[in-house]
Amino acid sequence: SECSVFLYKGKLCKGQVLLDMVCEHLNLLEKDYFGLSFSDTESQKHWLDPSKEIKKQIRVGPWHFSFAVKFYPPDPSQLIEDITRYYLCLQLREDILSGRLPCSFVTHALLGSYAVQAELGDYDPEEHGPDYITEFRFAPNQTRELEERVMELHHNYRGMSPAEAEINFLENAKKLSMYGVDLHHAKDSEGIDIMLGVCASGLLIYRDRLRINRFAWPKILKISYKRSNFYIKIRPGEYEQFESTIGFKLPNHRASKRLWKVCIEHHTFFRLVSPEPPPKGFLVIGSKFRYSGRTQAQTRQASALIDRPAPQFERSISRRYLLSRSIDGGM
Repeated sequence: SECSVFLYKGKLCKGQVLLDMVCEHLNLLEKDYFGLSFSDTESQKHWLDPSKEIKKQIRVGPWHFSFAVKFYPPDPSQLIEDITRYYLCLQLREDILSGRLPCSFVTHALLGSYAVQAELGDYDPEEHGPDYITEFRFAPNQTRELEERVMELHHNYRGMSPAEAEINFLENAKKLSMYGVDLHHAKDSEGIDIMLGVCASGLLIYRDRLRINRFAWPKILKISYKRSNFYIKIRPGEYEQFESTIGFKLPNHRASKRLWKVCIEHHTFFRLVSPEPPPKGFLVIGSKFRYSGRTQAQTRQASALIDRPAPQFERSISRRYLLSRSIDGGM
């Protein structure tokens, strides 16, 4: 079988081969927003580099990967296919349930109601009993009050198609302050614990769960790291004469390099028209890593050329699906 062939040749394969197989299995063409992640021996998350051999990235232990959204599109409505938006909805539901994407009660109810409409369709009093959504999970600490509000909203969506429900879900989810933010533990120059968040628009600074600063990509001139230190060089402001450099302390060298790579990938994907080629030669100082995939601009061009009938797929994200995810840890 195709899978056994991969297992036989897996040690020689690059990450892109496995990612392509997964996306083909999922019937997913707009695949550049997604990736395969794995955890190292210290339980730190890494993204499988498509351009490198898998054996050089996972040297010990069995191979366990999770298929997940890597680059969260700022405007999901620009995705071409319903099936792409469906997989993005799955990821966001998992982000909400895990607490990575905090929501208010009102937003939990609204997003939950659209998820129910996408999976069950119109409310039917003859088919749906008084507790027809108890198998769904909308929030980390779900209450009966929340479920009742979700049902109340769901009753008003008659005639809304599953695809329309998912578009409404994404239009509201993208407005959440932590949408698509990849968080990393760090300390500032005074030794105070903070979180550094990487997203489509730039680098965010959090303290006690509150955002205290934001550096948009156009304002950042350079990103670098040395041992466990991570640095950003900032463009001078309107009334400033010189550039400034801000430093942060990461838990260790590996964490610092991991954050640097995430920044490089996000900046390239969302800001550049095409990736920069990696430096060549023996005299290159520092890491040769560059993002090797298509940028958002390139994937939008490719998506515009998709010419196939809309894929048929079953939407099933209720308790059965979510319980299975807690076992195998992957989409």
